[in-house]
Amino acid sequence: PTPLIFTPDGGVEQDPAAWWEAICTATRRVLAEVAGAAARVTGIGVTTQWSGTVPLGAAGEPLGNAIIWMDARGARHIRQVTGGFPAFSGYGARKLWTWLRKTGGIPGHSGKDSVAHILYLRHAQPDRYAATTKFLEPKDYINYKLTGRIASTGETMTLHWVTDNRAIDAIHYDDELLRLAGLDRAKLPADLLRAVDVLGALTPAAAADLGLSTQVKVVAGAPDIHTAAVGSGAVADYAAHCYIGTSSWLSCHVPFKQTDIVHNMAALPSALPGRYLLINEHEIAGAALNFLRDRVFFGDDALAHHPPPADVFTRLEALAATAPPGSNRVIFTPWLNGERSPVDDHTVRSGWHNLSLHTTRGDLVRSVYEGVALNTRWLQIYVEKFIRRPLAEVRMVGGGARSALWCQLHADVLQRPVLQIADPLHVNTRGAAFLAAVGLGYLHLEELAAHTPVAHRYDPRPATAALYDELFDAFVTIYRKTHPIYRRLNRGHESEA
Repeated sequence: PTPLIFTPDGGVEQDPAAWWEAICTATRRVLAEVAGAAARVTGIGVTTQWSGTVPLGAAGEPLGNAIIWMDARGARHIRQVTGGFPAFSGYGARKLWTWLRKTGGIPGHSGKDSVAHILYLRHAQPDRYAATTKFLEPKDYINYKLTGRIASTGETMTLHWVTDNRAIDAIHYDDELLRLAGLDRAKLPADLLRAVDVLGALTPAAAADLGLSTQVKVVAGAPDIHTAAVGSGAVADYAAHCYIGTSSWLSCHVPFKQTDIVHNMAALPSALPGRYLLINEHEIAGAALNFLRDRVFFGDDALAHHPPPADVFTRLEALAATAPPGSNRVIFTPWLNGERSPVDDHTVRSGWHNLSLHTTRGDLVRSVYEGVALNTRWLQIYVEKFIRRPLAEVRMVGGGARSALWCQLHADVLQRPVLQIADPLHVNTRGAAFLAAVGLGYLHLEELAAHTPVAHRYDPRPATAALYDELFDAFVTIYRKTHPIYRRLNRGHESEA
């Protein structure tokens, strides 16, 4: 585990040294399980969380903790950078047009993009900002630890909003975008590679830490959203996958650059050469079950009488299965950390709705599973409008895809067949391995789908369609009716989500 660090001013951080220690520990553990494994390793592919910022000092070490994707402290600085007259959706019209035309998107007002982290440091921690020689994404920091080379990839740098992405095979920094964003080109990685490019070989220090040879090659890799898309096997245009992890998304590769700013999604550079990936995100999915475990059933407080059992998630799913479809019309809205798509609203909050004296714990738990699926359906509407066609099927990946209940619920709520991908928890690992295999010449892109096994197919159950139509209408209405209340309650406290 690499724990979250919550700062007094509402920040969310992690220690990069903890990342490296975990990687080394896990690598050595894996190598010890298979005789001769270390000698058989020829390459490493990297994937990490996205939209994080590691300030690297002149000595080559992080200057404190990394700011991660949950951190919204840069929100007000982003609004200053993106505002202007005349305004559209809170953005200056000329700035909006420039960003959309060149990048395919624009910095989100939630303040959780990488550019917002850097602006926060520049304004709130000027000494730390001045001492930083390079701001690295988490993936690029790990690659630096592996090879000693500072570089990034086109898709990784997207959320800095300073690269011109119009020519998908020639992504480059743009002086006008750097000026608009207020970023210093010298503090960003100089080299922009492809995800399948070989970055270099392991340094002697990294090889010693990992227990591997210095002959091992490191392929640049990509962030988690991109490797999940590849590892799901949904590599053909418009083939969809749904990732259920801490957060979630519903995505597919597309052959065009396009933006839906109203619903905060865009076709941005993919990890696959020459392709775009529809990018969107829900802030909370599997984290809602962690909330149930840690804050409702097994909190560390005066009511605690024992720690959560090792099989707590199995028990939660069994409890959810005792409630009927629709959870007796109890609705859970999973906006515990605000929301990004299809609304970019960092002040909205979560809740259970329509509780009564007859509500059971089974209803409460099942409604959490259903609430995440209803949130996915909300996103599905705008994904299908974006690609101008219905999704034929959805590949389920991520830790949440291990749940048969959640897979069936998504089939029922989305009213689309769901393919449960085998070993769904390791979809990012598979995607990173696929990219490394392509980069090292072991596989071709068109072979990837055939190397992605499907564990089970879940078809929508017609008997539940009308019920979930009704609950979905109520779900969206709850947002429309309550978000002004949340905005009033949480204005000025955005980073406390």
